[in-house]
Amino acid sequence: GKITKSVRKILVACIGFPVLLLGIVLIPLPGPGLLISFLGFFVLSLEFEWASKYFDRAKSEIKKIIDASKQKY
Repeated sequence: GKITKSVRKILVACIGFPVLLLGIVLIPLPGPGLLISFLGFFVLSLEFEWASKYFDRAKSEIKKIIDASKQKY
């Protein structure tokens, strides 16, 4: 019911926001910062419409990069 939806939203937020923040902090460092940020947006997109928009945009940008790299080789 309504309580289950609220608990799910809180759980998604408690997992998604720290993962997203960790990814953002790691972006300037060598390593998987962008991937971790992408994962954070994925988790948040399960419950939040605004995160879903960013996740979809990130997916399309990654697809463009992959397609461009395939054309070069």
